[in-house]
Amino acid sequence: MLQLGSITAGGDHNVNWISSAPPASALVSQGPKDLFPDGQAWLAGSLAYQDYTGDTVRRTGYVVIGQELFATSYFATSGKLIQELEKTKIGGGWYQNGPRYLEESRYSGSTTGHTYSLYGDTLNRWNVNAGTWSAHATYAGFGAVKTMALISQTATYDTFLANMTGGSLYTIRVPKTGAPVVKLVRSSTWQGFETLVAEKCGTQSTLLLGIDKDTQSGYLYAVSHATGTSTVIKGLGKVPTTFADPTYFRYHPEEGGGDLFGE
Repeated sequence: MLQLGSITAGGDHNVNWISSAPPASALVSQGPKDLFPDGQAWLAGSLAYQDYTGDTVRRTGYVVIGQELFATSYFATSGKLIQELEKTKIGGGWYQNGPRYLEESRYSGSTTGHTYSLYGDTLNRWNVNAGTWSAHATYAGFGAVKTMALISQTATYDTFLANMTGGSLYTIRVPKTGAPVVKLVRSSTWQGFETLVAEKCGTQSTLLLGIDKDTQSGYLYAVSHATGTSTVIKGLGKVPTTFADPTYFRYHPEEGGGDLFGE
């Protein structure tokens, strides 16, 4: 099961439960509504949730609103806000023709997480601890990357699955120290997806959703533990729903969900 979050053009939060059980299926839960100004929230990282008593849930994540990045948090019950959305501004300069990917990775048990963005030719990484951003690292040479999905989190590295504008598919391992390690997985046919979202499948594999924004379609894949071109990728079919929202992202438990380990 892949839990997929989205922000609509009207500023609503939605959660989609995407099942790989044949045939692929989707169940959409709507709300809270009007969290963000219409048309302004256009890029978001993964959204973490923590369940409380009854139907109450707390959700936290990064969202770009207009040209500014915010850390956001709110409580909701049955899809409705029970207190005002909390927003903490991180910084400006997030123009719509600039960054095309945003993600946060926090390995279980670690107090420091990593936030990533893809901007032009550059993959950026920051250390984030208790709201403090530091140790900004930049890695050049990623201008051909169309989008990415986080597939592995360990104490020493994070790994992403990335598709290129020319159609190839790669893994990008970003170690805590040193340069990223890039490996070819497939050489063609992956250029159609503007969004990739991944979830753990079993202990070492990945359930991958690719979203084609031009056709508003989504396709599921089962991906074995990534080992370069020998990686097994099995198509699970088209998801029977429309993907029309401006931004989609992984929706995952804040605690106890287990780390991704797809590579």
